[in-house]
Amino acid sequence: MSPEKVHLTEEKATLLATLYGRALDARSPHPILGDRLAAETIERIDHDFGSTGLDAKMARAVALRARLVDRWAGEFLAARPDATVLHLGCGLDTRVHRMDPPPSVRWYDVDYPEVVELRRRLFPERPGHTLIGTSVTDLGWLEQVPADAPALVVAEGLFYYLDPVQGPALVRAIVDRFPGGAFVFDALSPLGLRLQRLNRPVRKAGATMHWAIDGPAELLAIHPGLRCLEALSAFDIDGFNRLSATHRAVGTIIKLVPALRRTAVFYRLEF
Repeated sequence: MSPEKVHLTEEKATLLATLYGRALDARSPHPILGDRLAAETIERIDHDFGSTGLDAKMARAVALRARLVDRWAGEFLAARPDATVLHLGCGLDTRVHRMDPPPSVRWYDVDYPEVVELRRRLFPERPGHTLIGTSVTDLGWLEQVPADAPALVVAEGLFYYLDPVQGPALVRAIVDRFPGGAFVFDALSPLGLRLQRLNRPVRKAGATMHWAIDGPAELLAIHPGLRCLEALSAFDIDGFNRLSATHRAVGTIIKLVPALRRTAVFYRLEF
């Protein structure tokens, strides 16, 4: 089988960096996430992954963040095995294969059509798993998803790329459509958004971020049905000691400055 040639630009291109990060972690002697399918997948893609700007040190941070989102999502599904999962901006994330939810869970991976077509060629099919090729902010796609069960919305690495008007509109539409559920995602503060010019993979992809979220209050103002269960700084994630010495040193300094500590936050909301 010939390797897949991939031509993605701007925010779509960042999915190659995160895939590469998970693959590098899986290949390491002591993996954090252990995403073997990611490691297998990069062997089937014709791309210079070194050009993503991501290296083995950064890969540990990618793996730690993915592990946190997996854990939060897994806790929700353990309590609600009848849930519908909306994995928004799924990219080439192997989350549905990593987590291997029970057959009672309906899982929807949603991303741009060209990304979804690439997923079809790279990843095996599985029962209960549906791909939807669309921009997540074109809200008509929600009509393809039955609204008879609670929804778990997973949006790792997505919200800051959305328009600051269309992003909240997406959240409201989901809360209004489903009979309860949860959101699990990461977000950047206004300062965090400005600092992304220092993020090498984002810079190399030519991606632009738009939507900053300055704390839980801004999220709860989107819809009266939202409640914040947790807001965890990216610098407080369990396993921080597994990062490189440089990352640990920088993180230690950042945690002493509240504004910096809040630049990147993982949120768990319920509705």
